[in-house]
Amino acid sequence: MIAPGEIARYVLLPGDPDRTDLISSLWDSRKLIASHREYRTYTGYYKGTRISTTSTGIGAPSTIIAVEELLRVGADTFIRVGTMGAIRSDIKPGDLVIATGAVRLEGASKDYVIPEYPAVANYEVVLSLVEAAERLGARYHVGIVASTDTFYLGQSRPGYNGYTNTVSATRLPELAAARVLGFEMESAALFTVSSIYGARAGCICTAIANRISNEFIPGKGVQLASRVASEAVTILSEIDKRKEGVGKKWYYPSLFHGI
Repeated sequence: MIAPGEIARYVLLPGDPDRTDLISSLWDSRKLIASHREYRTYTGYYKGTRISTTSTGIGAPSTIIAVEELLRVGADTFIRVGTMGAIRSDIKPGDLVIATGAVRLEGASKDYVIPEYPAVANYEVVLSLVEAAERLGARYHVGIVASTDTFYLGQSRPGYNGYTNTVSATRLPELAAARVLGFEMESAALFTVSSIYGARAGCICTAIANRISNEFIPGKGVQLASRVASEAVTILSEIDKRKEGVGKKWYYPSLFHGI
């Protein structure tokens, strides 16, 4: 069990429990708070900002459970730190993708709200991720991703013995034509539930594969994405302090120049 006070308001959400070890190793200090099933949580400090990371496991259902329970103990800002398969030729393995929204091809968020409700990232989180990527000299892309429930047919891969169907076979080219950047499995649910509850959410993924060129480099860029996400938390913290100091609810460019 995680008690109120053990979690920072800013939480990085990788899928893989082992990635919480990597993420927190980049911080100035860390403490293991809890580890159970797919959920492993650290809290620490990065450049003076209190920060947490919790793994979500694979897919939307376990991600929503994590968000529900983290909200109950004081978190209000979430950044998914994941991996994805790019479906555009200009995204190379190791590039970072900052999601502004997600196509809701998963089913879990539909338990919360009608399918027409959009899955959008919070603009303050998106801006902080872009700023962090620029600071760290990362090669990055910004746009819409697609979240699926399954890794094979859901992402236009054939299943066992080559099984496929019409929806699966046409999904990748149709989404690529609509300028969707790639496939992953958690962002749509994270964005949807966070919006419903008035929390902030964003996502940065490493493209470890390109489905167009069939390139696959596992692990490339994951540490950089983890560092960019941690840096983005320090930027969000400065934004939040400035808003609080002048009594504003929303960030806007002239609030201050430079972070």
